[in-house]
Amino acid sequence: MQSAETVLGVIRERGRRGLPLERLYRQLFNRELFLLAYGRIYANKGAMTPGVTQETVDGMSLAKIDRIITALRAESYRWSPARRVYIPKKNGKRPLGMPPWSDKLVAEVVRMLLEAYYDVQFSDRSHGFRPKRGCHTALDEVVSVWKGTHWMIEGDISDCFGSLDHSVMLSTLTERIHDGRFLQLIDRMLKAGYLEDWRWNDTLSGAPQGGVASPILSNIYLDRFDQFVEQQLFPDYNRGRRRRTHRAYEIVENRIARARRHGDREAVRALRRERRSLPSQDPNDPGYRRLRYVRYCDDFLLGFAGPKSEAVEIKERIRAFLHDELKLELSERKTLITHATSQAARFLGYEIRAQHADTKITRNRRAVNGAIGLFVPRDVIRNRCARYMSGGKPALRGPLLHDEDFTIVAKYGSEYRGFVQYYLLAQD
Repeated sequence: MQSAETVLGVIRERGRRGLPLERLYRQLFNRELFLLAYGRIYANKGAMTPGVTQETVDGMSLAKIDRIITALRAESYRWSPARRVYIPKKNGKRPLGMPPWSDKLVAEVVRMLLEAYYDVQFSDRSHGFRPKRGCHTALDEVVSVWKGTHWMIEGDISDCFGSLDHSVMLSTLTERIHDGRFLQLIDRMLKAGYLEDWRWNDTLSGAPQGGVASPILSNIYLDRFDQFVEQQLFPDYNRGRRRRTHRAYEIVENRIARARRHGDREAVRALRRERRSLPSQDPNDPGYRRLRYVRYCDDFLLGFAGPKSEAVEIKERIRAFLHDELKLELSERKTLITHATSQAARFLGYEIRAQHADTKITRNRRAVNGAIGLFVPRDVIRNRCARYMSGGKPALRGPLLHDEDFTIVAKYGSEYRGFVQYYLLAQD
């Protein structure tokens, strides 16, 4: 029996080389993969939460793994419906599925196999639910690369997890995975349904909310959107190597050179001040366009250097592709086009805008102009402070009344650190 790391390494190499996967289902008979999966999820919060049965991580054994493998080998393993619960959100409640422990374990093995194969093929602009990537890597890409952006297109897919079309999902998997038994296992997982008030409900679309394999399935699904942006929108809306020189700036440059030749220092200083108020490159150059893109799960952001009419056109092309090819809908309320300098786009909890300051000089250059800045939204700070206040004054917290001073300080400190660490990239 091969080690789990060897199996995943071979699958990863096939993914890197773009080779299709065959006989993948037989890897589910490898006990080492189940032990690795157990090590990754046994400490999760939900490991002790029962689903429709009372089975939890408690009582896990090699014998249970062997029983699961035996059922998989006989193709008699069946996914149980998830127990549906609702968790509060600021705009209502969100459904969450609680699968039994055995289903979580099998789903983790499936997730590891899919991740090993697909992750090396995913776009570098996709950052959600991926190893060594996250919110900060997505935001860092925006700051590092997006200088000179004029318009931000904020995108949000309505009920993405709950709207994934099963036929589109399976056809996407079939392109690379040539194993009917493995695809049938995925199909049954998607259609396992859920129990609410002890009544079974069918899942006609979507990946299971709370399912271990749902994040990688959603990334495989939305990778088609990444490819559409990179292979169709980028070639259509990227042109020109660099912007042409701004004519007014060039005229002032020539006047400065002439004043220097005549030794007129006063004129040189005045002309330098005038030059500093002009862009060095033509912001409306019709021969120059730049489109940039980043995605985190179902939230995505595009930056465009060009006219607003073309930004609107890009948004409509995205809407049409999602509707026609992926059977998804853009959220009207959350999909916005914002002017990068005068307005702020919201992405991953940050405000993002292009900066402008003619007086900020670094190494004899206006280094700030066009650079992207990240900021903490005022309402985020206000809402965060409201948790600790009542009537505008600091409020006590009942659950901590009988704790030791050290415990109270540690509790507040950990909450503060979590908030500050997330907004560490902000410059305000």
